[in-house]
Amino acid sequence: MAKVGIFFGSTTGVTEDIAHKIAEKIDGAEVFNIDGNEDKLEDYDVLLLGASTWGFGDLQDDWAAVVDDLASKDFSGKKVGYFGSGDQGTFSDTFMDGIAIIDEEIQKTGATIIGKTSTEGYEFNESRAAKNNEFLGLALDEVNQSELTDERIDAWVEQIKKEF
Repeated sequence: MAKVGIFFGSTTGVTEDIAHKIAEKIDGAEVFNIDGNEDKLEDYDVLLLGASTWGFGDLQDDWAAVVDDLASKDFSGKKVGYFGSGDQGTFSDTFMDGIAIIDEEIQKTGATIIGKTSTEGYEFNESRAAKNNEFLGLALDEVNQSELTDERIDAWVEQIKKEF
């Protein structure tokens, strides 16, 4: 089985909670805050990267400190999936932009991206993380659609396990 590392950045604890929920569903997955653990990215076959979007499309602080270093990594042979948290109501023009900012750097590493999900069921105006009716990864809105979180996590984990 692939060695799975889950890396998150979290200011209020929401993305951290999501990371742990995902880890509970993947045997042997290990969870880390990206802050101070960037070097551990090299140790895993599958990287699940979680971030929230702040303000008007800004990356969460833990990730903002390391995102520029990602492009210099060689992730050839690794699979990368994204999960994000945001507010599609208040920040409808920048929903999930945080994972798009990370993806811009990961695209330079040779990694294979896994875990894209449908935009169906969401109500937002714009998202850098959405193309062709798909998000780059798992999109969660604990403000407006928290009742769908567990179901969305379950479906995404089953999907990505097939992509390992």
